[in-house]
Amino acid sequence: MSDNAPRLRLYNTLTHQKEEFVPIDRENVRMYVCGPTVYDYAHIGNARPVIVFDVLFRLLRHLYGKDHVTYARNITDVDDKINARAARDYPGLPLNEAIRKVTETTNAQFQADVAALGCLAPTTQPRATEYLDEMRGLIDRLVKRGFAYVADDHVLFSVAAMNNAQGGPRYGALARRSLDEMIAGARVDVASYKRDEMDFVLWKPSKAGEPGWPSPAGISVPGRPGWHIECSAMSMAKLLSPFGGGLECDDPEKNVFDIHAGGIDLVFPHHENEIAQSCCALGTQRMANIWMHNGFLQVEGQKMSKSLGNFVTIHELLATEKFGGRKWPGEVLRLAMLMTHYRQPIDFTASALVEAEKTLDAWYRAVGDVDAGDTSCADVLNALADDLNTSKAIAALHELRAEAFKGSEGARRTLKRNANLLGLLEGTESEWLAGKAQDMAVDGAEIEARIKERLSYLREKNFAEADRIRGELLEKGIQLKDGKDPTTGERVTTWEVKR
Repeated sequence: MSDNAPRLRLYNTLTHQKEEFVPIDRENVRMYVCGPTVYDYAHIGNARPVIVFDVLFRLLRHLYGKDHVTYARNITDVDDKINARAARDYPGLPLNEAIRKVTETTNAQFQADVAALGCLAPTTQPRATEYLDEMRGLIDRLVKRGFAYVADDHVLFSVAAMNNAQGGPRYGALARRSLDEMIAGARVDVASYKRDEMDFVLWKPSKAGEPGWPSPAGISVPGRPGWHIECSAMSMAKLLSPFGGGLECDDPEKNVFDIHAGGIDLVFPHHENEIAQSCCALGTQRMANIWMHNGFLQVEGQKMSKSLGNFVTIHELLATEKFGGRKWPGEVLRLAMLMTHYRQPIDFTASALVEAEKTLDAWYRAVGDVDAGDTSCADVLNALADDLNTSKAIAALHELRAEAFKGSEGARRTLKRNANLLGLLEGTESEWLAGKAQDMAVDGAEIEARIKERLSYLREKNFAEADRIRGELLEKGIQLKDGKDPTTGERVTTWEVKR
């Protein structure tokens, strides 16, 4: 990190304030983000943390160097929803084989979708089923230290034991709720084997036909992990062990990493429970120094719901005409997401996508096919360093675009380089237009039909309807050009992707 680089400040959910980010080890800045449960296509709400924390990953790499940032994003491949989908889709296969098919197919689709959104691959993407030894070791340690107990072949975390421990963190500190508030606001699983209502499952016995593995804590029947323990074990394995941390290390300072992030819906109970089990197992006051959470997403002013018909997946946005009557380039979806600050709620609308596409059209016209330069824009960097203020960074990019349009190649290269920090303008204008033309070519017959309809209105001198069709096509990125047939003199209309 150079002396001229801006000081990065991030909003910490744990303290409810912006804090200057000081990495534990500048040679390896470490970040963990909760990833997908791979049972179905990821919806557009799932895309928000992927895009937001990809921008943070890019910024950290810019500030500390590409080889000095480790970004772990997990893949949850053991879950009741996965089991149900596997049984439904592959009834003729043994369940374990069916589960593998579901998780492999779904994960491949997720990786393709987020790559289309311009997201870099994380440094590592651990799968839950590959870290069962770490989960069992973590659970055994919690039982040994008195923070977990065995009951009816389950292992449960004891919230009371955590809160009664001297000098340790308190349960509910991240969510900032009392136990009564958490009980009232949570869907608490009431079970006779629990000592306390708020105790949560670390390990549970597998039912007949379900996947199962050797259990920890001396339990004789096969079982499987709870959701929360998975992320604690995977973050520990990927972000602590290379530094001498983890279960084999009793130095609390080596058992903490830099940033843990995810959607605001994960604060409670998932992240609260991660903190509880990690801190109690490893003897730390904190699991991560900074906790970051992106805000909720709604679609066209309403909470996204299948019952409302506004539930939309990333794949549908990229490959179908379900939303706004057309397909959308991944870069358009990305920019639309970044136009709102990540901590604020976002209303995902077709009009916002149109606005984002117009912006990208203008930026690509400005940069053309030049390569990115090596000049950083202080306004863009300062905006991103201020808790990822992407809307302010986008405003600075608009100013760079105005300079680029004056004809300076240096300004064009600077615009491109600084847009790259947000994962934008990574292609060329030619590639951008070719991609749009390819998408539109699928609908060529429909466009030609609309052109014929418009020509009939022009012959009738119904100019209002003709203009309406031109406007509708323009909104979809189709530019009409009127001319005359050189032989007959009749009006002819051609079309192209709008430049």
